[in-house]
Amino acid sequence: MSTTGQVIKCKAAVAWEPGKPLSIEEVEVDPPKAHEVRIKVVAAGVCHTDWEYLHQTGKGMKFRPFPLVLGHEAAGIVESVGPGVTSFSPGDKVIPLFLPQCGKCERCQGPKRNQCRKNWANAQVGVLSDGTSRISFKGQQVYQYLGVSSFCQYTVVADICLAKLRSDAPLDKVCLLGWDVSTGYGAAVNACKVEKDSSCAVFGLGDVGLAAVMGCQAAGAKRIIAVDINPDKLEKARMLGATDCVNPKDNSKPIQQVLVEMTDGGVDNALECDGRPVCVTTGSLCLSAALESTTDGWGTCVIVGETQMEAMTVMVEKILMGRTLKGTYFGDWGSVEGVPTLVDDYMKKLKLDEFIDHNLQLDQINMAFEYMKSGESVRTVISLWEATPGKR
Repeated sequence: MSTTGQVIKCKAAVAWEPGKPLSIEEVEVDPPKAHEVRIKVVAAGVCHTDWEYLHQTGKGMKFRPFPLVLGHEAAGIVESVGPGVTSFSPGDKVIPLFLPQCGKCERCQGPKRNQCRKNWANAQVGVLSDGTSRISFKGQQVYQYLGVSSFCQYTVVADICLAKLRSDAPLDKVCLLGWDVSTGYGAAVNACKVEKDSSCAVFGLGDVGLAAVMGCQAAGAKRIIAVDINPDKLEKARMLGATDCVNPKDNSKPIQQVLVEMTDGGVDNALECDGRPVCVTTGSLCLSAALESTTDGWGTCVIVGETQMEAMTVMVEKILMGRTLKGTYFGDWGSVEGVPTLVDDYMKKLKLDEFIDHNLQLDQINMAFEYMKSGESVRTVISLWEATPGKR
């Protein structure tokens, strides 16, 4: 029986208030309006950003209204399309995107094509272009996190926030390309522009940092130094291409000094993927440590993690000596164009399976957050429909 044009009742993990566990509820998802697409969400990654916004941690963090359905890293199948949608049809495999790419604005036409702001302000407060959400519970609006809300069996997104995939893409794997893996990988190959035979240091080995390691290897870096205090993550970094691993706990010197001595002057590229203001073991500012680990003259430091404001103190002298400090958002990928390319790369060689260490069902989503908090998980993938894991 077709559900086109009808309200769909389905399960969702609803955050009713900050800091509280998510609750599995039966919600209603409205049909898509003009230039919107309704998706059956098959698989969703659980990202640290979801946890941060649930708990409203960090100074300067933007407030999201509640009740809220979190989740922004997913893959699914188009169920129906709204008026004016021409690029998608029911049955298409897709990845919803928190970052739009309308293809028409000045930003989309410019050299850096991933800074589109179409409907951006609305998405930041959990609504679509008309100022409302398509998800409700007993008549009460439930906000859509970043305009996505992938912890819901069905969701509605703007057609400029959707990437169409090849038909053989395994959704329970490529869902990871909706955020962190794309961000870290692109930070190395797009933003940092790592060169063949160069040296790199990656600070923080969550999935963003591990993807950055993988990107450095793909770009041909000769030496890739992974930095983290978790021995398990250091081992995984080696699997993904790190040539050296450094645990700050094993050194009495500041980590930047250790790296400068290891490389006889500093690395060519440093990627700060930690996001915390202060390194846990050394007490030094993460961003400063990353910048100061680069060589003078041409060293490049890229901020990849969602760094808090306290981390923004840097020594101007270090930049005056010829270093470059820059940021990246979503790895500089044009979202609608870039994600399908990454999916193609995965089907050939790009590693994603290695990031996934837990597969859970929607009603186990709070367990996924516990794994994240304890450091037991690089990435947990939630199956919203008890789907059989796909294969490449």
